[in-house]
Amino acid sequence: MPIAVDIDVMPARRKMSVGELADRVGITPANLAVLKNGRAKAVRFATLAALCEVLDCRPGDLLRREAEEAADV
Repeated sequence: MPIAVDIDVMPARRKMSVGELADRVGITPANLAVLKNGRAKAVRFATLAALCEVLDCRPGDLLRREAEEAADV
């Protein structure tokens, strides 16, 4: 997927556990794990905004674009 989610870095900088982050954002630890592991197909803007508010960051701190692999033709 060309968009990667970097949720591991910001909580670590704030000495916040995954469970605490999930609780403060209002999502389950399982759903946070789906985001962290890159298995999410989508993320709600409300969830992204809550993550940014709790982590005191911007969306660009959590999301990044990866180069797509060239398709074999």
